[in-house]
Amino acid sequence: MRAAQWQDYELIDTLDGERLERWGDILLIRPDPQIIWSGEKKDPRWGQAHARYQRSSSGGGKWTHYKKVPEVWKIQWEGLTFRLKTMGFKHTGIFPEQAVNWRFAMEKIQEARRSPEDPVRVLNLFGYTGAATLACMKAGAVVTHVDASKGMVQWAKENAQASSLAERPVRWLVDDCMKFVQREQRRGRTYDGIIMDPPSYGRGPGGEVWKLEEQLYGLIQMCVPILSEDPLFFILNSYTTGLSPSVMEYLLGVLLQKRFGGRVSSDEIGLPVTSTGLVLPCGSTAIYEA
Repeated sequence: MRAAQWQDYELIDTLDGERLERWGDILLIRPDPQIIWSGEKKDPRWGQAHARYQRSSSGGGKWTHYKKVPEVWKIQWEGLTFRLKTMGFKHTGIFPEQAVNWRFAMEKIQEARRSPEDPVRVLNLFGYTGAATLACMKAGAVVTHVDASKGMVQWAKENAQASSLAERPVRWLVDDCMKFVQREQRRGRTYDGIIMDPPSYGRGPGGEVWKLEEQLYGLIQMCVPILSEDPLFFILNSYTTGLSPSVMEYLLGVLLQKRFGGRVSSDEIGLPVTSTGLVLPCGSTAIYEA
């Protein structure tokens, strides 16, 4: 398993279906269905949390605040600044385990040693609040960031501003990812790297329905013609438990490796747990690399 390394984020403990986390100076308790073990909550910080997200038996859930939590606060990773807030459905604005993929993309972009006149071009689909976009921009890539949510794209722009990257070349687009890729095909645009972290289920800005297991193969297939002749990488991430890392690896092998050579790999990604020294699995990633 590939584990993310942080200073401003810490997964302190995991027990009884919940994780105790430190986001900068803010302590949060959030549910996690993977945490099926029980035990004694020895760390005193369980009782010092600023807020806790509790699921409702009727669906959804809500935050309970025990201490004042700023409406927006910031944490840093590798010189990038991310704006956080307690959102609906337990989220804060970033998935810290994804730092392993941000780092991989940065290294590949830097290793390419491209000139400013011929930069690495990266497409970030389902770009959310832009952490992967910012990492690629910082490494010198020109990024096209696509998400169906206008609010998430705005948040990504604000993260770029906070990270002093607002003047770097980037395209911020509110669009349905499948429709956007189809249009890029017609335009003849190509990318040296593609990152995608598709949801299990979602709706595009025009009400388009997305179901991962039914549409993932078609989407990756559509992406093949918009990759450059010698692509650097393709990062596919998923939180859908029914989609194993090896299935995603097979997808990339069939669609990308057969055409471009290179190699594919897959693994779970996770976060180190301070209290045990173990790693909590937090999703799966398959990677194609040149």
